[in-house]
Amino acid sequence: MAGLAAAALVAGCRKAPQTPPDATAHPTLTQVIPAMAAGELKVTVLEVEYGPGGSSAPHRHPCAVIGYVIDGEFHSRTEGGPDTVYRAGESFYEAPNAVHLLSANASDRHRVRFTASFICDTDTPLTIPVPGS
Repeated sequence: MAGLAAAALVAGCRKAPQTPPDATAHPTLTQVIPAMAAGELKVTVLEVEYGPGGSSAPHRHPCAVIGYVIDGEFHSRTEGGPDTVYRAGESFYEAPNAVHLLSANASDRHRVRFTASFICDTDTPLTIPVPGS
């Protein structure tokens, strides 16, 4: 049953979005997600806020993560990836288990707010600290 629901969801995502005549829609990110083991997926969406100069310690996520910056500037770097600042309206992707070496507010005067959407196929903590950091 879950497989049929997932297939219907995927099939529905392939169609152009339907928007009212007075609205606009445009993609902010398209990303292939790696194959996952279980038959059921769970999505958790968090809103994250760092105050001026705020950051988190190095960590990883066992799930694919898609982020969207709501307000401010988010400074990010995952192991093997580029050092990037994402601004309001921009999206980003983190591969499962990629070590997030830098996750910080790019400003020392303004807050940053972003969403982090976790797409998981197992029941696991969403964030895992990196030992020795």
